[in-house]
Amino acid sequence: MLLVYTSQITPRVKYIFKHFFDSILRIPVTFTTEVSVFVAHNGPKMTYARAPLGTEFFIRSHELLFSQGVNDVDISITPWEEVPCFFPAGEQSSIPFDVFAASFYLISRYEEYLPHVKDTHGRFPAQESLAYKHDFLELPVIDLWAYKFLDLLRKKFPDYPYEQRSFRMIATFDIDQAYAYKYKGVVRTIGGFISDLFRLQLLNFWHRLRTLLNMKQDPFDTYAYILKQAQKHRIDTLFFVLVADYTTFDKNISSANSRFRSLIKSLADYVKVGLHPSYFTMKNEELLKKEKGRLEQIINTPVLSSRQHFLRLAIPETYQYLLELGIEEDHSMGYVDRVGFRAGTCTPFHFYNLDYEIQTPLKVYPFALMDVSLKHFMALNNQQALKKILALKAAVKAVNGTFISLFHNETLSETAPWIGWRKIYQKMIA
Repeated sequence: MLLVYTSQITPRVKYIFKHFFDSILRIPVTFTTEVSVFVAHNGPKMTYARAPLGTEFFIRSHELLFSQGVNDVDISITPWEEVPCFFPAGEQSSIPFDVFAASFYLISRYEEYLPHVKDTHGRFPAQESLAYKHDFLELPVIDLWAYKFLDLLRKKFPDYPYEQRSFRMIATFDIDQAYAYKYKGVVRTIGGFISDLFRLQLLNFWHRLRTLLNMKQDPFDTYAYILKQAQKHRIDTLFFVLVADYTTFDKNISSANSRFRSLIKSLADYVKVGLHPSYFTMKNEELLKKEKGRLEQIINTPVLSSRQHFLRLAIPETYQYLLELGIEEDHSMGYVDRVGFRAGTCTPFHFYNLDYEIQTPLKVYPFALMDVSLKHFMALNNQQALKKILALKAAVKAVNGTFISLFHNETLSETAPWIGWRKIYQKMIA
């Protein structure tokens, strides 16, 4: 157990120290404001304050963890050896930066509460983030800081039995369109044929016809392949299913369709199935509740996991809705147009609500990459995309973190524009 002396034990202090030590370094941590208790402790200990008590292991604290609310914060990025960091701590500090305040700033998504320019879908864009502006978005910096901190702690307390966590991989899939051609109803099916003819896409017309005549498997029906890979490689696999009413942005099959319902039930027999809340649920709790109830009625079990469609996430409003509806896990923490670590960590964490200054029960699972980001937004070819994926995986593996990928069922269809992506997926999970 690590004992931390601090002048004030705030919710922010408890939250970030628990993530840093318990979740990442597997070191139980406790706190005291009494000097006598700190001096008497024989195990690992440190001071987190404005000044040291003596010659102990000391980190000079920034004011952020002892504040309330959201205010403009002066940030200057400089390296801690090879890793970028901020909130300098001065020469007396055992390390040159307050990594706890810096970690809290990133993981609480503090910057998303500050005024910023939203994208066309009302999202916080990667370009507005501190990590993007200073080129460390593709580094799990909080985990890197933690392991650098651990090296120093081991030198100070070499006899403590340190525990090491294990690398973990989670493959997640969003089902925005369960099938390319099948079960879409008469109007949408006829409209598809007309569209193919109007745009002179005769090959697509032919594939559509053959699929609907059951002469060919629907290209988006990749579920058996995904489940086979999950079993073969023992990869934790999750599906997030869109069961919304049809809109401009939500184009899945009707949730009343028996074949679609059967698909969802069969997936739930083998892996975890979560909700993919529709485009307009970002700030609409009633719609979110309706869709959650719809999925629960299909799989006949409580829905506890969620990922926002289009990654439309408004912090803290969307997370507050999820909490009120009993959702325990969210997988929306990432950007559409860039890969990397939106919250600065590759370790799942509990959402901290800055409006109420509390740690919530909602556990956030940050993903490292999305297929669409690599192919469409970053315009990488297959070779470049695989190289980027493996680099991100290696970065997570280096800190024994949790590597989470976001693909779509159609990504593994081996049809344009996703030809070759089964090979990419296989190399990623190998």
